[in-house]
Amino acid sequence: MKVAIYIRVSTQEQTVENQKLRLVDYCQRNSHTYDIFEEVESSRKTRPVKQTLLDKLRKREYDAVLVYKLDRWARSTVELILEIEELLGRGVQFISFSENIDFNTSIGKLQFQILSAFAEFERSLIRERTLEGLSRARAQGKKLGRPRKKSKILEYLAKQNPPVNQGDMHPINVT
Repeated sequence: MKVAIYIRVSTQEQTVENQKLRLVDYCQRNSHTYDIFEEVESSRKTRPVKQTLLDKLRKREYDAVLVYKLDRWARSTVELILEIEELLGRGVQFISFSENIDFNTSIGKLQFQILSAFAEFERSLIRERTLEGLSRARAQGKKLGRPRKKSKILEYLAKQNPPVNQGDMHPINVT
């Protein structure tokens, strides 16, 4: 089996070596061929190595992805569920080493369904809170939605004809 090992740390001060040692050992013990995808510093929105790996997994260049822990793959339950669901649907196995979860086994599928249920519950709670907040804001008379953008024409005209300051105006005598 060809496995993609994904390892990640959040800051440059941390090291991926512990993850790497255990995951490489796992692949060698199970006679898997593997490539390592190492994300050295990441944030919620920037994980370019993971995006590259996802593209390869979507093309089925690997049979499985192996991570040290689930939180090394995703930063939220929703992200985790959606991506694992997509990968499993494409026939790519997902294995979490520390939690000892292989989502292709019966027990792994059960654990995945439980995680999915909690993720759906979490999304529902967020939606309810958002709707309550919007209702409260409307009741307080707050203007909702994104601010409207000025059209390019209006911006141009505003630059050409700056507003007149009332203090600068002088009465004109017409006789």
